Amino acid sequence: MAKLSEAANSYESTSKTKNIADLDRVSTDLELVNDSFEFEKNGETKTVQQQIIEVDGEKFRVPVTVIQQLKVVLEDNPNLKNFKVKKSGTTKDDTRYQVIPLMD
Repeated sequence: MAKLSEAANSYESTSKTKNIADLDRVSTDLELVNDSFEFEKNGETKTVQQQIIEVDGEKFRVPVTVIQQLKVVLEDNPNLKNFKVKKSGTTKDDTRYQVIPLMD
């Protein structure tokens, strides 16, 4: 049996969607999928629509700003195969994303 503290320290939620910025490398060939989830706020159930990619069975949210920036990068480099995303900020209002093309 494991101690409660050990279980708590090693716990990782299986239902939480991660962010594309958590990946070191993203292929431009990955399938973009529409997804949704529900949560309760002030006793009211709300549904959130999002776009995700799946990597090794895990879901990663792809913000619209990443798609917009990738479009600009692909206009000048249509053969781009991989990129990464840098994230700055900690709240919904100050979070910014930067798409960085990677060499193959």
